[in-house]
Amino acid sequence: MQKRNLLSTLVMMLLLVALVVPVAAQDDAMELTGDSIECPEGPADIRVAGGSVGAELEFAQEAADIFMEKCDGINIEIVEMPDSATERLNIYLQEWEAQSDNLDVFQVDVIWPAIIEPHVVDMTEYLGEDYLDMIFEDMRNGQTVGEKLVAIPWFADAAGLYYRTDLIEKYGVEVPSTWEELEAAAMTIQEGEREEGNSEFFGFVWQGNDYEGLTCDAHEWLVSSTGETFISADGEVNVTDEAFAALVERAAGWVGTISPEGVTTYQEEESRNVFQNGNAAFMRNWPYAYNLGNAEDSPIAGEFSWVPLPTGGERSAACLGGWQLAVSQYSDNVEAAVEVAEYLASPEQQLVRAVEQGQLPSMPAVYEEEAAQEDELLRLAGPILETAYARPSVATGESYNDASAIFSGAVHSVLTGDADVDDALQTLQFDLEDFLAEME
Repeated sequence: MQKRNLLSTLVMMLLLVALVVPVAAQDDAMELTGDSIECPEGPADIRVAGGSVGAELEFAQEAADIFMEKCDGINIEIVEMPDSATERLNIYLQEWEAQSDNLDVFQVDVIWPAIIEPHVVDMTEYLGEDYLDMIFEDMRNGQTVGEKLVAIPWFADAAGLYYRTDLIEKYGVEVPSTWEELEAAAMTIQEGEREEGNSEFFGFVWQGNDYEGLTCDAHEWLVSSTGETFISADGEVNVTDEAFAALVERAAGWVGTISPEGVTTYQEEESRNVFQNGNAAFMRNWPYAYNLGNAEDSPIAGEFSWVPLPTGGERSAACLGGWQLAVSQYSDNVEAAVEVAEYLASPEQQLVRAVEQGQLPSMPAVYEEEAAQEDELLRLAGPILETAYARPSVATGESYNDASAIFSGAVHSVLTGDADVDDALQTLQFDLEDFLAEME
């Protein structure tokens, strides 16, 4: 219920954006002031573990520079983490197991609250009520374990289907609303572009590597064909449905046909690079790819759009994602680290990240800013957020990462041709049931 309430509120905000300015673009870089920064007492060295997807690293460094210019004696180092959420979590767990003070602030996934809880501080002990009240209540609740707020909600995510508007028109195909239609349209455009000499052109790129990104992609196939994720809220395993099996088999057929042979090694950035370089008709990806694709140096600027993912017969389903900021309880400078995290997630930072990086804010007031109301991405995000569906991180708690690895590994074995779809999904059913039994 909390997820639905949050999504309804977000969608309403985005619809209001659309009503104010139906279509607009934000071209000029926004100027950050750092006025909200409260400088910590005394000198401190703060190391922030951040993402590097798209322009995330550059934005984090810019914020760090503003903070350091404002606060004497504070040195902030942005430590680049792997794009893979799975690899990133493994690094974090190693740091926490050693109770290391090497990293102070962590960018953490929306699905990790139970995993990170033993190792991070309670943000409610450091942040004022005025700041916390600015955040969507359901987002705060989603990062609360017991009474402990384990992380500051930073931005929301939901995946959608990117498509080349010029090629849709060129080949007279419709924007696909089912996976079958997507496959047909992708093949039509791919064949046409290759006949015109682009042998590197593909119909559809997505995330097929064995990591959390594939869990998201396959989760969307599953929910779109069955209406439920791989472990339901009441602990039922749902992976052997015939419609899902057919869709996984269909996806395996994309490999080497409408998708590159190497798509089974792709993460978000590999997919984006192919699409943004003009070598794909369709792409499954997150909001961050929108503004990058419209950058001045992008070959496809102004020639693509973004819509909800196709349905598998049941519904359209976007994987609900998002990132937060947590502070390690092993840090030697907890109060300074909290101040840094608070500024990174401040309204001015969220606004610039929304407009220039395509990250959906966690604070309702940010959507009311003029720059947000002039942003086309926020307008397009509304219908996609309406289709968002959470992964089973609540049902699996601190063991979610293990459940996800079991799920993505089984699907990946089918995509690479190492396993028959029926055998793989039947084994997956048993493995997940055993996993749940061990949790009890």
